[in-house]
Amino acid sequence: MINPDAVMARKPEEVEDAIELARAAGVSEALLERMGGYTGCVGVLDTGRPGPVTTLRFDIDCLAIEETKDENHLPNREGFASTRPGLSHACGHDGHTAVGLGVAQWLADNKETLCGKVKLVFQPAEEGVRGAAAIAASGVLDDVDWFTAGHIGCDAKPGRIGVSHEGYLATTKFDLEIFGLPCAAGSPEKGHSALMCACNTVMALGSLPGHSKGITRVQVGKIVSGTARNIVAGHAYVVLEVRGESTEINDYMAANVETTVKGLAAAYECTYKLTRMGEAVTYKGDEEAVELVKAAARDAEGVTLVTDMNAKVGSEDCTMLIRRIQAHGGKCAFFYFGCDHHGHHRPDFEIQDRTSLPVGWGVFTGFVARTNAR
Repeated sequence: MINPDAVMARKPEEVEDAIELARAAGVSEALLERMGGYTGCVGVLDTGRPGPVTTLRFDIDCLAIEETKDENHLPNREGFASTRPGLSHACGHDGHTAVGLGVAQWLADNKETLCGKVKLVFQPAEEGVRGAAAIAASGVLDDVDWFTAGHIGCDAKPGRIGVSHEGYLATTKFDLEIFGLPCAAGSPEKGHSALMCACNTVMALGSLPGHSKGITRVQVGKIVSGTARNIVAGHAYVVLEVRGESTEINDYMAANVETTVKGLAAAYECTYKLTRMGEAVTYKGDEEAVELVKAAARDAEGVTLVTDMNAKVGSEDCTMLIRRIQAHGGKCAFFYFGCDHHGHHRPDFEIQDRTSLPVGWGVFTGFVARTNAR
């Protein structure tokens, strides 16, 4: 399910650490060898009867956020808070995974009522929009007729389903390394400061012109440089991203980043390495699939309201899967299922699993019951 040539931002040392953690947790050597250092999987139910191919996607990754220790935090009260320091499911993807496993059980139980094939994509690396492109490039979705994916929370309240016709910002994520020449601060003419180059680059990136045709974003999230106060810094590391209301606008912003970095590196007599670490495009749903999701939502137990919910901010690499499927005529839709939360990507993010997850499960299974009914 992964095309290694399309994998972005892979860090071998982190992969090795994760393999050791899996091994320590009891994962078999046979399975580790089969995985080849990658995570995620695609489960396929083949009914053996002619019919469409339907795919559902569930993202599985966490965030580099330390979960709160507040005793009133639901995961702390009920004993399912993160056990990994500095890492937690602060966006609800653990809930998505649980829903996907519940759907898999439903498919097994209801196989005789279905036709065609159903594929369940458990996708890694959505955070940073790094995972979907490699799955799309594998070709595993090139026979898909119907597709849907969902996200818990966002602007959806408990019992509510928001279905998207369009939305999301296209985005490109960059890592920038700047290489200068360190020297003693008393003789600055003998060196080239990667730190000063990085600082001025960051300021210039924050001042990039927008685009008259839509929303743009530039975000610098991290800068690391220097070793001591009396040493001209020889290296700097910057992480940043751009976003745009359309792929065209995002490409315009990304090109401006590349030009700015190149010019300021030359001005400071530094060299650099600018790496694209992730990408996503904008979303445009197919009305046939949107209506099927809405119909499934209306019939799902626990749903009190079905409404349109078109995200104009944020980004989602599910769009890379959707673009691949739509290229051959497949029909796609995206939806939200509600919960009470304090905000995504926060240490105190929480979901109400016993009430919210069954609602999402009901929409997914209802969608399949409509696309692949025998």
